[in-house]
Amino acid sequence: MSTIGFIGLGIMGGPMAANLVAAGHTVLGYDTRQEAAERLVSAGGAYAGSVAAAAAADVVITMLPDSPQVEQVVLGPDGVLEHAKPGLLLVDMSTIRPDTSVAIAAAARERGVRALDAPVSGGERGAIDGVLSIMVGGDPEAFEAARPVFEVLGATIVHVGPSGAGQTVKAANQLVVGGTYALVAEAIVLLEASGVDPGPALDVLAGGLAGSRILELKRKSMVARDFTPGFRIDLHHKDMGIALAAAREAGVALPMTGLTAQLIAAARANGYGPLDHSVLLQVLENLSGKAAS
Repeated sequence: MSTIGFIGLGIMGGPMAANLVAAGHTVLGYDTRQEAAERLVSAGGAYAGSVAAAAAADVVITMLPDSPQVEQVVLGPDGVLEHAKPGLLLVDMSTIRPDTSVAIAAAARERGVRALDAPVSGGERGAIDGVLSIMVGGDPEAFEAARPVFEVLGATIVHVGPSGAGQTVKAANQLVVGGTYALVAEAIVLLEASGVDPGPALDVLAGGLAGSRILELKRKSMVARDFTPGFRIDLHHKDMGIALAAAREAGVALPMTGLTAQLIAAARANGYGPLDHSVLLQVLENLSGKAAS
């Protein structure tokens, strides 16, 4: 079993760190929010107290909101690389820009640290159940070294290419997820406006070719207008920006991604940023003049 420094104990990071504790690893957790650290301690982990203390581990995992936070924690003064031992395995499981992952991997190599970008998909439920999909970019040998850790956290674990490739695959994931939420929302708007009960209608859709993980997990909460965040609009807005930037860098046109990004931006502009990304239903209702009074 490894000693793992886990930095970022939020909606995703908290249950992931707890699963590593349950699997027998020693987990030194760090988060700027005391209540997040206390949840890890109650699960059997230890509070590191600082980034430097977490960096003293065999493996360091970061699960942070965006590129600036990862850059600060890893590359900044008193950051992970400043305190890392040669041979440290650094696994960033945040969703950030691919170019940031490439830069971190280059800086890590200079310090004798093995770095992987390993963003995840599956939401809070997947993190709690340890069945995340993990898309990994970086050196194949480092990937194999990290596999025992990944196997605690995920059910689908794939090495997708060199540094930055994991983040590119995650960008592709997020554009598909966002587009699917938008289409499910449109389906609900159409069904209800036509006088059809969306409950059994979506049950049928979920069992046919239109079926998806989103329909499986979210159709009932969407119909109930329960937008308790599993993954916030604010974060999906950031991710769509990453997808559009990646498309520009690759020189390709992604028109559906652009439209979905605008719907997510509209959700944020309407004050839905802290809510679950399934709140796109409310955006589509607003556009159709069908918003609940």
